[in-house]
Amino acid sequence: MGKVTGFKEFERQDEKYTPVEERVKHYKEFTVPLSESELTKQGSRCMDCGIPFCHSGCPLGNLIPDFNHMVHQGEWQKASWLLHSTNNFPEFTGRLCPAPCEKSCVLGIIEDPVSIENIEKNIVERAFKEGWIKPQPPKKRTEKTIAIVGSGPAGLAAAQQLNRAGHIVTVFERDDEIGGLLRYGIPNFKMEKEIIDRRIAILEAEGITFKTNVNVGVNYDVKELKAFDSVVLCGGATERRSLPTPGIDADGVVQAMDFLTQQTKVVFGKEVKDQVLATDKNVIVIGGGDTGSDCVGTSNRQGAKSVVNFEIMPKPPGHRSPTTPWPFWPLQLKTSSSHEEGVERNWLINTKEFIKDENGKLTALKTVNVEWKMVPGERPQLIEIEGTEKIWPCDLALLALGFTGPESTLADKLGIEKDARSNYKAEYGKYQTNIPNIFTAGDMRRGQSLIVWAISEGREAARQVDIYLMGKSNLPSKNMSGDLVAL
Repeated sequence: MGKVTGFKEFERQDEKYTPVEERVKHYKEFTVPLSESELTKQGSRCMDCGIPFCHSGCPLGNLIPDFNHMVHQGEWQKASWLLHSTNNFPEFTGRLCPAPCEKSCVLGIIEDPVSIENIEKNIVERAFKEGWIKPQPPKKRTEKTIAIVGSGPAGLAAAQQLNRAGHIVTVFERDDEIGGLLRYGIPNFKMEKEIIDRRIAILEAEGITFKTNVNVGVNYDVKELKAFDSVVLCGGATERRSLPTPGIDADGVVQAMDFLTQQTKVVFGKEVKDQVLATDKNVIVIGGGDTGSDCVGTSNRQGAKSVVNFEIMPKPPGHRSPTTPWPFWPLQLKTSSSHEEGVERNWLINTKEFIKDENGKLTALKTVNVEWKMVPGERPQLIEIEGTEKIWPCDLALLALGFTGPESTLADKLGIEKDARSNYKAEYGKYQTNIPNIFTAGDMRRGQSLIVWAISEGREAARQVDIYLMGKSNLPSKNMSGDLVAL
C-alpha cells in the first residue's frame, strides 16, 4: 500500500448531512462531500492486510484495496478504471449499498473500517465530472438478439455486458421510465434520478434499445419473445407482503411502495390521482428495514403530524452482536438519516387490529407487545405478552414488510419452473431456466436482496448467455475465490 501506516494516522471521516430543518423541506440529496485531500487520507487508511476480506464481503468482487490505493496516490482515473472493471454502476452502489465490504474490513476489527462506499461514490462522480466515462460500443456485432425483461440493476448490468459482447440488446420495462425500483422505489433524497438518466444515456449511446410501458405477458405477448435468440428475466421480487390482520382493508392502510412511488412521480411533475399524503396525519410505519426508513423520511417531508415505526423483532444491539462476529454481516442497530429527522421507534410490537370508523377510514391501531421464544431445533415462536395491548391514533399506516418473491404471471405463461420459495428456478451457476434460451437473474432468481447482488447476478448471467450463444465468452466472471476470470 502507498501509506502502510495510514490507518494509524487518520481517523475515519464520513460525509456530513445538511441540517434536518433544511433538508426536510426538499427531495434533493443532502450530503456534504469531503474535500479531495480528506478523501486521499481516507484511501490511505486501507491496510496492507495480506488477505483483504472486503473482497469476500462484496458480492461483486470489487478490487477495493487497489482503488483505495489509487485514491491515496491521487490516480483518480486509474481508480475509476479499477472500479468499473467489476461494477457497472458504482454511482448506484455508492449511494444505496449497505456496504457489506465495510463490515468485513480487517481494520474494522480494531477501529472504524475504511470508508469504502464513500470512496467508491467519489471515484465515479469524479469520473463523470472529468468526462472519463464515455460510451464504449462494441467494435463488431454478432447479430444475436437478446431481450432483457426488467430494467432494474440486474437487467441493466446484464444488458451492458451482453452489449459489450456484441449482441443486439433490447430492454423491456413495464413502467414509464427506466430503472426499476431505483427509479420509483428509492426516494429522490437518497438518489436523485438524474443519476440514473446520465447512465442510461451512456447505455443508449453504446447501442442498447430501451422500451418503456411494455409489460411482457400483459400488453406484450410472450410469444413475441420467440423472435429473440435469448431472453434474460430480471423482473425483481415485487410481490408485496401484507398482514393477516383484521381491518387491513381500511382506507388509510397503504403499501409502502405505492406511497414512495407516488411521491417520486409527483417530484418529477407526473400526474398522480388521489395521491396518498402524510400531511397533518398520525403516521405509523410497520417494518423497520430500509423501505420503512424511506417512508419515515418521506412522511416528514410531507409534513406528518407524527411518525411512529413498528418492528416485530427485538431491538438490535448498538454494537456488533457476538452472534455475528467479524467478518460476517453484523446484527447491529442501524440508524438512518431519515430516523434522525424524527420518528418514534418501537421494537417487539405486533399489530392486532386496524381500527376504522363507520366510513371505513383508518383511525387507530391496536397493538400488543411480544417476545420470541427460542427452542433449539424448532422455529422461533411469537408470544404475546398479556396486559400490553395499546391503542395508537393513526390516520395512515404504511406497510413496509418487504417482498415475498417475484410475480408468477410471467413464469406461468412461459412455462418456467419455480423453486420452493416461488423464485424463478435456474441451474446453479448458469442462471439458465428449464427453457434453454431463457435465463433469469437478480431478485427474480434469488429473492429480495441487495443492489450489489443484483448487479453481480446480471453480470454473471450475461456471461452464461454469451457462452450459450457463442460457445465461449470473454466477459469477466467471479470464480469461487471471488477473483475475475475470463474464458
